[in-house]
Formats: sequence, C-alpha cells, structure tokens
Amino acid sequence: MNAPKPEWLRVGMPSGQAYFDLLRLLKQKNLRTVCQEANCPNIAECFGKRTVTFMILGDTCTRDCKYCNVTHGIPKPLDPGEAARIARAVKELGLKYTVITSVTRDDLPDGGASLFAKTIYEIRIIDPECKIEVLIPDFMGSSEALQTVLDFHPDVLNHNIEVVKRLFPVARPQGDYKRSMKLLKEAKERSVRHNSIPVTKSGFMVGLGESKEEIIETMRDLDGFVDILTIGQYLQPSKEHLPVVRYYTPEEFKELKEIGLSMGFKHVEAGPLVRSSYHAGEYSNREDGI
Repeated sequence: MNAPKPEWLRVGMPSGQAYFDLLRLLKQKNLRTVCQEANCPNIAECFGKRTVTFMILGDTCTRDCKYCNVTHGIPKPLDPGEAARIARAVKELGLKYTVITSVTRDDLPDGGASLFAKTIYEIRIIDPECKIEVLIPDFMGSSEALQTVLDFHPDVLNHNIEVVKRLFPVARPQGDYKRSMKLLKEAKERSVRHNSIPVTKSGFMVGLGESKEEIIETMRDLDGFVDILTIGQYLQPSKEHLPVVRYYTPEEFKELKEIGLSMGFKHVEAGPLVRSSYHAGEYSNREDGI
C-alpha cells in the first residue's frame, strides 16, 4: 500500500489557453503524446510551454511493464501518415526541440526503427533547425535496427534503463538489463566510429525498493557511454501497478545528482518530478556542448 504523497509531489490541475490549444491540435492531427498516455505529472507545465514528447508506432505496447500506464496488447497496423503529421505539428508549434518516443513493438521485424528514421527525416525536411531527441525501445537487441535510427542522425539518442538490475524480472519481465546496456554502449561506440556523435542519454526511476548501492551501481554501469542521466520518483499509475515502496526527498535527489556529476556524466537531471524528457530542450541546447 502506498504512503500518502508528500507535499513536494503535489502538482496543480492542467489549465491555461496554451495547454488547451495544444490538446486541440493533437486531436485534430490524430497524434499521441507519451505525456498523455503515461499520465505524466508535468503535463500542465510542459504543454503550457508547448513542449511535447510525441509517441509513434500506435498506442498499444507489446510488453507489459508493471510500472507503465501505456496500454498493452495486440497493436494495430502502423499508420503510414504518422511521421508527416508529426513534422507538420512540429512546424506549426514552432518547436526548437522535440522528442520522439514510442511503444515497444516486438511484433515488427525492425521493432519500428524505420518509422523513427522516417519521422526524423520528415521533421528535417519541413523544419531543419529543430533539434530531435529519440527515446527508443531496445529493438530486441538488433544492431541493424539501431543503425537504421543512427543513420538519420538524431541530436540525442535516448534509451531508458528504467529500473535497477535486480528489479527487471519484477518490473520489466520482457526487458533485459544487459541488452539495454549493450544498446547504449553500442550507440555511443558506433557514433564515435562513424564521426557522427549524437548525445547519448538514459534514465531510471527510484522508489520501487532499490537500495542506494543499487542506484550507484546502475549509474556506474551507465557511466562512460551515456552523457545525460535522468532520475525521477516512481509514481503508481493505478492499483494494478507496482506500489511505491518509498518517496525520495528533494535532498536525496540532489545528492544523487552530485554523485552522478562526480562520476563524469555531462548532465544529471534528478528530482521527484523528473521524467525522461523533462526540460530536455533546455539542457540539451546549452552552449557547453550538451
């Protein structure tokens, strides 16, 4: 059973003209965002600033992670016009930075990599100045699928490890810790080898019963081939999902950030409401090269 949410996790109800205008635009263009699908606590702030994380490959995931609010089951066929509609929305919104993520599609031969590539391509054609971050699934470890995405040169290549290694069998039964780590390492190595170096990024949640030692071990595993690290508090989407074991304080997140920076990560975003794409455009556009 979850303890009552502490004060620092309380957020206001979504409101404001910019928020509702963006909702209407997304509905008109038949587009999905992970902000809505995952019940992100920052949706009011991000939509108010016209910050969006688009979700491609449909709305149904082939995996059933025990912390995730996205629908799982048998997906529908791909929408061939999705990439072009996202590109037009990026242009209409005047976005300088956009994030493209997806459900996991283990039913597709390339895991959906070609649609990631097509979406990058469509955005570059219509708005070449917009920076693009892709938050990809593990593609079942396929090197070919990863290269398909890298060939279209995203500015940031993100793949979330999500939880510490010990919790994978419980929280991510269809995932694999080593496979995810291999993908991130391979992404950095391939980019350097081909002189095309997108920023690499990963993140995970705390509050599911992990120890501080396990958190630090995960950070050490990511260090060396991940530039940006995000750490946020897990919040239970419903009673059917894993419960929150504990809530970390803002001071504890500050300590984790300091530990990460001391390890050598270029940037660490850590806090109770931090999610993978939270403030992504702000720190990824900094003048120090991140």
